[in-house]
Amino acid sequence: MQEQNFKNHAKLVPEFHILMLGITITVIILSVIYLFSGITLSSVMFFLLGISSLLGFSKIRRFPLTVQDRAIRAEENLRYFTLTGKLFDSRLTIKQIVALRFAPDEELVALTERAISENMSNKEIKQAIRNWKSDHHRA
Repeated sequence: MQEQNFKNHAKLVPEFHILMLGITITVIILSVIYLFSGITLSSVMFFLLGISSLLGFSKIRRFPLTVQDRAIRAEENLRYFTLTGKLFDSRLTIKQIVALRFAPDEELVALTERAISENMSNKEIKQAIRNWKSDHHRA
């Protein structure tokens, strides 16, 4: 498996991010064209189906990511507690915690304190990691 780092850690699922999004956008465009060609019951239904497909597309991805973020927060909080005997500071955002999961144990505590004191973004946290800890088990 390829070594993971800041530049290649983002995950793209072509069937979802390209194909499904492309089909959804095509349906929206065609439904708008059909609606403007004449407002009929079928043109309104086609438009509403396009809008509901777009909403479904966004929720299909958002719901599991929310659950994944909660699991990461619990895992990383336990890891931090194991290292320090304390829970994460409540000022840490979920995005910061998700970014901290790539930090190895040797860097986690110092990077967590720095993230809090400097209010680092998730991108800044990831860029500050010296020895990237891969995560190949995410959705």
